[in-house]
Amino acid sequence: MQQRLTVISLIFVGATLLAGCAPRVEVAVPNEPITINLNVKIEHEILVKVDREIDQLLDDQSDLF
Repeated sequence: MQQRLTVISLIFVGATLLAGCAPRVEVAVPNEPITINLNVKIEHEILVKVDREIDQLLDDQSDLF
């Protein structure tokens, strides 16, 4: 009986210690506004336009290559 009570007490103490060491997650509101950088889309459009111009130039002057 004494041994059983000791085991139960140790399990309870261990569970309490583990619960006390659990990580805490904190959600906070940012101080600065969220900014979205759209430079990628602009660069992509420029590359597509240049690529089309090169295709048209090569079609017009097919004797270059």
